[in-house]
Amino acid sequence: MAKKVKRSVIPIYAVGAVWLVFGLFLPLYRPIHYIAAALASVLAYLLARALCPDRVYETPEPEPRQAPQPPPRAQEPEQNVSAGDPEIDALIQERDRAVSEMRRLNDAIEDPTVSAQIDHLEATTKKIIAYVVEHPKKLPQIRKLLNYYLPTTLKLLNAYDRMGSAGISGENIDGAMGKIETMMDTVVRAFDKQLDALFADEALDISADITVMENLLAQEGLSGEQLRSQS
Repeated sequence: MAKKVKRSVIPIYAVGAVWLVFGLFLPLYRPIHYIAAALASVLAYLLARALCPDRVYETPEPEPRQAPQPPPRAQEPEQNVSAGDPEIDALIQERDRAVSEMRRLNDAIEDPTVSAQIDHLEATTKKIIAYVVEHPKKLPQIRKLLNYYLPTTLKLLNAYDRMGSAGISGENIDGAMGKIETMMDTVVRAFDKQLDALFADEALDISADITVMENLLAQEGLSGEQLRSQS
């Protein structure tokens, strides 16, 4: 608890009253008169202090002020680790943009068949780009997919979503949506074919390795046909 003193103003008023009385009713034109007024003021002040002493009271101690805390920093969104190659970094950004758009469209489109096709396209797109990120020399092989097939597919799906959201049935809307639904089968096969094509060189190497091994086994009398004839 903190102690505070509230001083009385009565003694001040008493001194003022003494000088007021001297000024109005008593002479103040000699030094002795001023001395008498000063002595009377002191006596009035002391008397008033005795009759109206200062008041002492206690107040709660103020709580210490705390320095304002800085607002918590918002978590930074996760950033893709740079591959160090501007073209590959751009490819990763394009993948994230395309996948995000596919998910948005998938949530908006109610048709279960188209929704399943979008799921398949999303998974295939991620596999294609993941393979190219690991094998940057394959990037020219998917240029057409990145520059035409992928953006055109997203454009068609956006049109399908807008028409489906119109809430009406008509010749133009139904016809366009039906064409897009038919086209999606072809798009899914095209994306699968693109992923398969990326493994062409690897499959060729495997075939070459198998041919060499078969020849070596044949020289050792361990080919499949020879083993079967012996059994």
